[in-house]
Parts: sequence; C-alpha cells; structure tokens
Amino acid sequence: MEQESFHFNIEEELKKLPARPGVYIMHDEKDHIIYVGKAISLKNRVRQYFQSSRNKGVKIEQMVTHIRRFEYIVTDSELEALVLECNLIKEHHPKYNTMLMDDKTYPFIKVTTNEEFPRVLLARRILKDKAKYFGPYTSAQAVRDTIDLIHKLYHIRSCNRNLPKDIGKDRACLNYHIHQCDGPCQGHVSKEEYGKSVAKVLQFLNGHYELILDELEEKMNQAAENLEFEKAIEYRELLNSVKKVAQKQKITDSSGEDRDVLAMAEEGSDAVVQVFFIRGGRMIGRDHFYLRTAPGETKAEILDSFIKQYYAGTPFIPGELMLSEELEDVQVLKEWLSAKRGGKVEIRVPQKGTKEKLVELAADNARMVLSKDKERLRREERRTTGAVRELEELLGISGLERMEAYDISNTNGFESVGSMVVYEHGKPKRNDYRKFRIKGIQGPDDYGSMKEVLTRRFTHGLEERRNYQAQSEGSGRFTKFPDLILMDGGKGQVNVALEVLSELHLNIPVCGMVKDDHHRTRGLYYENREIPIDRTSEGFRLITRIQDEAHRFAIEYHRQLRGKGQVHSILDDIPEIGPARRKDLMRHFQSLDEIKNATEEQLMELPSMNEKAARSVYNFFHR
Repeated sequence: MEQESFHFNIEEELKKLPARPGVYIMHDEKDHIIYVGKAISLKNRVRQYFQSSRNKGVKIEQMVTHIRRFEYIVTDSELEALVLECNLIKEHHPKYNTMLMDDKTYPFIKVTTNEEFPRVLLARRILKDKAKYFGPYTSAQAVRDTIDLIHKLYHIRSCNRNLPKDIGKDRACLNYHIHQCDGPCQGHVSKEEYGKSVAKVLQFLNGHYELILDELEEKMNQAAENLEFEKAIEYRELLNSVKKVAQKQKITDSSGEDRDVLAMAEEGSDAVVQVFFIRGGRMIGRDHFYLRTAPGETKAEILDSFIKQYYAGTPFIPGELMLSEELEDVQVLKEWLSAKRGGKVEIRVPQKGTKEKLVELAADNARMVLSKDKERLRREERRTTGAVRELEELLGISGLERMEAYDISNTNGFESVGSMVVYEHGKPKRNDYRKFRIKGIQGPDDYGSMKEVLTRRFTHGLEERRNYQAQSEGSGRFTKFPDLILMDGGKGQVNVALEVLSELHLNIPVCGMVKDDHHRTRGLYYENREIPIDRTSEGFRLITRIQDEAHRFAIEYHRQLRGKGQVHSILDDIPEIGPARRKDLMRHFQSLDEIKNATEEQLMELPSMNEKAARSVYNFFHR
C-alpha cells in the first residue's frame, strides 16, 4: 500500500478527542480499517482502548496491538452514530467487527390497494406507495405458488394495464379465458364486486383461512352431488392447497402481532443466529444466518452486531423483537429501529411463558444448525481464509485481505478487453469486479493492454482518494487498493505491473501465476523468482479459482461486445485501409487468418493496394 507520509502520535491524538457522540475508526500498520465503533463520548470511549489498567478482553487486547492510528467522525446524536457505524461496517468489513456472512433478501407479497383494481405481486422492496405488503417469506417459490393460488381462488388480475382508463382497449388475456381473472379490463366485473374479492385476498394473507376452507368444501360437495366430478376434483385440489398454506403458518399466539424472534449459538469463531418471522400471530417462516466473530466476543455483542447489520438492509421491521440475550445499547437500538419502521419497536427478553419457550426453540434451532454445519463451515474456512494464510506463508506477506487479478481477452487484437476480479478473505467480491475496454492499443498486444488497464485502474483510484479525502467522506469504484496483485502470467506481466506502480509511486506486491505447457498453473513468480506451489494445497486451488475467474470475466465481456454488434472489423484499425481496400482484402483472401499470413508481395497483388498500404497491413499483424 501507499506509505504513510506522517507519524501518528496516539497519545497526542487521544488528548484532542471531543466529548461528543460519533464513530471511531481504527487502522492497522497497512492502514486497513480493522474496527469501527460508536460512542456517546468519543473522548471516553476511545481512551479506554489504550488504558493498560482496564480488563479489555481477548478481542480488544489483540486488536490494540495492531492499531497504528485512529480517526473519528462527530455526529449530533448517538442514533446518528449508530446509522453511520452500520454503513461503515457494511462498506469496509473490518477484521475485528462481527460480520454477517449472508446477504439475503426476502420476497414479500404485495397487494396494490393503491390502484382502483388491485393486483397481487411478488415484491423485493417495500415502497411508500400505500400498497399492502405481507412477509417476508423465506422462499420465492412459495410466494409464487401462493400468488398462483390466489389467482385461482379469487380471480384477481395480474396484468399491467392502467385500469379503469384502459378498459376495453385490448382483448382479454389468457387468465380470463382459463377462469383465473374476472376480466376487469373488459368491464366484466364492477369495481365494488372486484373490491369484495380483494378484501377476501387480504383476509387470506392475514391468515384467516376458515371462510375459504368452508366455501371450497361446500362447493366440492355440491359439485359431487351434481355428478360434476371434474369440478369436484378441482375444488378438492384447491382445498388441499389452502390447507398446506395454513399448516405451514403455525399460530404462535393470539395477539395477532408482528414480531421477530432471535436467538443464537456460537462455537469458536463461528456463530449462527436463528430468526423466526411471526406475522399476525402466525409463524410465516424462519431462517438462519452465519456470522464471523472476533475472539472473546460475548453473545450479547454478537447479537447486537447482527441486529444492526440485518435490519439495516431489510425493508420490513416488525413492532417487536424477542431476543435470547440482554443488550447493552438497547435504547438506542429501539430508537433506530423505530425511526426505520416509522412506528414504535420494542425489544424484549422473555423470562416466562410461551414467549420464552419460543425463544428457547429458536436457540435450539440455532444450536442444531451450527452442529450440523460445523464441518461444512470448517471446509469453507479452509478453502477461503485458510488458503489465504497458506499464500501469506508461501510469499512471506501478511494481511492479504484483498487480492485483485487481471486478464486480457481479444481475438487477434480485435476488441481487446481487460478484466479485474477481486477476492476478499478468499471469496469473490463481485460488486468490486471491473471491466475495461482497451482504448489506446492497436492489435494483439497483451503487455500494452495490461499496462493500460492497470494505469487506468490505479490512476482512477488515486483521483478518487484525493477527491473523497477532500470531502472527508465516501468512497468510489476504485478507491480500495489491493494487498496483492495477481497477474495471469510470469515475469513479463509482473514487470508490466511493477512499472505502472512505480510510475504512480505505489508500493503493492505483485505476483505472477506461471503456467506449464498445458496452460495449467505450476507456480508463482514473486520477487524475481519462481516459487513452486503444492498442487494439492488449498492455496493452489484458490489461485486456480482466481485465475479461472479473471479469465472467465474477461472472455464474457469480450463475447458480450461481439454479440451485441458493437464490434467493427479488425481491418478498420489498420492505417491506410479504408472501406474499398477492406472489401478487396476480404474478397481476395476469404478469411482474416489468410490476410494475417500473407506476405507484403501477396498483399500488393491486389489492385487497390500500394506498397505503403501492404506494409501497414503486414506490420499490423507481425509486430
């Protein structure tokens, strides 16, 4: 990384801390952000880390040994500090913060009651549009099945027509003809009658299944008495479908409240939080989440971190959270959740009765998940962070949190593109992938193309750093620099990267992935020597995955450009070759390979070619 241009005196900086709420950010010797925290008083909180007399716990003691500097952002309230803390943790993934490993989003069922003729849709976000939302559901397929069932039961429209404005403008869709829509687009049902069906849908989604079950049973029996057996079978299938939905949503209490039940289990650096989703007094789903924890963290600290990260990203917050652990910052959490919800949110730790049993059930589920997945988590750890540790030992580099790999793809120099893939903690970070269309290089020149890609990447990064530093906040697409650059090749590619870094005054390790005669990775080129690597090791497998991913991403972009018709003939890139000569060349030689292999004399045989044009074509393919 870039070398610090100043000496940070921790003792002196501690004296300057304000006694105001805010967020503090700890940096290590490589200037990585290793911890983000919030405080009511920055002065008191940050000083505590450096007081030798305090019993700090394993995590804090370990972290303090790596702190080389800190910075802080003052806020107007502790609530603002909590919001900022959540955003910074999500952006930087600090080593000593508990991190939510899953990034799940859940579907909702949306009834567009803001429309005159409402629809029932699957939604991923909750908008302030006066529609009604139900969920979250843990299975998108279950949501689609429920919506299909609602169409069969209540004949609600699924089209995007603007009703009543578009009534009668187009023909009715298939759903009308198969009796899954009452045809409001044709004026076949009044707004009042349609509204009654929508009211039944809302009852159904609120868990009131008794009316529809009785109605379907009566219709099934009536059809059977009338010897309409096909219709009776249809009603029986609908009846069974509704019963399945009702069985999945176990009644947990009669209050009809919305609440989430959270409990956790931990072992070593692994933790699992189990969440039960209760809506209208019914459990509509459950899910579990994995977290990476820091040494010595308490269950309360882990659960606190989970709540901040999970509810920062979920579109729906219930009126109550029931927890397995008492939290330290419960009041500010309640304020934050209430502000996000737009209504009061309570946080409770039940001590008796059915609510306590429900929390215990969630805790039992968390323990079972952790026990069952323990070996899978161990395998995942070996192939990711374990593999990174192997590479650190092999190369003699510590702190390889972020690695970037680059590759070039083209067809005979035609439409050259570059790829940048990013791995953090041994896992792909696809949001940080970048692709480059080569602009300044003509023909097949991988070294020149790579130099352009790296120059553009790090020049942009430096510019963004300067801009955001001036603004004292934010980050851009290229701001974060890697701890290691991986080149798809040996000495030549490594030297290209080192040349670019030297010109930009950057100090980042560069490693080449050397291939054998069969185009398989055989070793690493680092600091002017080839280092053999055990093909059976996790480190080797990680390098191979990164190399394959960079190659795949580059080829995918190259094909995308060609497939979209955004490419032009490679002959257009050759000086002295205009439309007439290009047409003559293709007519005479039939293929690009024949042109590439032609001598200057053969090229000059064409009536439209002179010596200068022939030499230009030959030189283009033989540089």
